[in-house]
Amino acid sequence: MKNFMLAILAVVFMGCNSNAQKNSSQTTSNFEVTKSEQEWKRILTPQQFEVLRKAGTERPYSSELNDVEEPGTFVCAGCGNELYKTEHKFESGTGWPSFDRAIEGGVEYGSDTKLGYSRDEIHCADCGGHLGHVFNDGPRETTGKRHCMNGVAMKFIPDSKEKI
Repeated sequence: MKNFMLAILAVVFMGCNSNAQKNSSQTTSNFEVTKSEQEWKRILTPQQFEVLRKAGTERPYSSELNDVEEPGTFVCAGCGNELYKTEHKFESGTGWPSFDRAIEGGVEYGSDTKLGYSRDEIHCADCGGHLGHVFNDGPRETTGKRHCMNGVAMKFIPDSKEKI
């Protein structure tokens, strides 16, 4: 009986350490753009590295991207992948850049339980960088979604004013 109980406990503890329980932002082998931690540290600022590679969060109201209204595209600060268009940006009052939808194929979704409950996490579809979270309190007249983004995880590329 004692050996049976030990075997049960071993299975339970080993099951709790499975890869499925690990932070999805640490897994980069499924993404087109992969780099070592040292390579990411060389190309990203310390704050970008903390958010994109360690799933950190920037302070609210600290991003210059909150005020962007001109037409253009928001891209991943790590790899340049196109993520969002200005036309889908809205003022959410949260202090983070917010969008009601992503560019098709630009992002992937995962689950984040760092706060003790499950949230839908948003990653760059090309490099796996952590971008933010998606919530169901966005504009009802469009998608009803709020993609709450870390501005430091993105760069803004204005649309060209000249059409050739």
